Amino acid sequence: MTTPDVDVVVCTRNRPALLREALAAIRAQDYPGRVTTYVVFDGGDPEHALERTETHRAVRVLGNSHSPGLAGGRNTGILAGAAPLVAFCDDDDLWLPRKLSAQTASLARDATDTAVSGIVVRYADRRVIRVPQSRDLELRTLVRRRVMEAHPSTVLVRRTALAGIGLVDEEIPGSYGEDFDWIIRAAQHGPITVVPEPLVEVRWGMSQFSQDWAVIAAAIDYGLAKHAVFHEDPAALARLLGRKAFAEAALRRPGALRSAARALRTRAAEPRAYLAAAVALRLISARRLMDLAHRRGHGI
Repeated sequence: MTTPDVDVVVCTRNRPALLREALAAIRAQDYPGRVTTYVVFDGGDPEHALERTETHRAVRVLGNSHSPGLAGGRNTGILAGAAPLVAFCDDDDLWLPRKLSAQTASLARDATDTAVSGIVVRYADRRVIRVPQSRDLELRTLVRRRVMEAHPSTVLVRRTALAGIGLVDEEIPGSYGEDFDWIIRAAQHGPITVVPEPLVEVRWGMSQFSQDWAVIAAAIDYGLAKHAVFHEDPAALARLLGRKAFAEAALRRPGALRSAARALRTRAAEPRAYLAAAVALRLISARRLMDLAHRRGHGI
């Protein structure tokens, strides 16, 4: 097996303890090749004490030189490196030791440009394993149900493919769903290799976006306008309309029930629309429903 160099992009903001755990897990990879980690501070002063100069596990610390937010931070890290393979790791996630070894072997075997793996979801005292199948990363399935187990912290991509896939979209409101937007483009670019085992531990519900409902609603509108593929499948469209209705209900916007009705007209079986209606009618809180979903390793 060849061992090409890998650049890892870790975008961070105000989570120093979690960041150190993420960096330790990257450093502990059993991959024999060179791994350079680019830690991009999105806001605040870069902590240069984290830098390491060792040949096979170097760490570079940067400030975000692109637009503020996760998308700009990721692009800053991508463009700072030159390794033939690029990976991402959120600052609150942990790579398991054979993550890179398994994925580089699969990329070489399948001759594809992008690889993902399964995840172990941690939420409070619960751990849930979620592993995608190859068919889950086909475009139609991906847009229909998002496939949260294909998490950005599992992504490994050839740098040459980024010319066709593109960088992370910095125009998305609040950078919300930038990973979903990118993986859709990756699936349109070519087949995605799936390593069918959990190789990343993800701390669920800690995202800065998890309940930023106004940003979520705006980002959904942006995605619907950008990707025609959502409008080609009623189930995919209804899912997003249901999520937007849920966000509006959480914000107690007066049009939330109308948004839920629109989702149901698109697909009567869309569960998020019913949840949105329940929240809009104040039968249950959005926070309570999110907690229940997270405990099962899911979102809404």
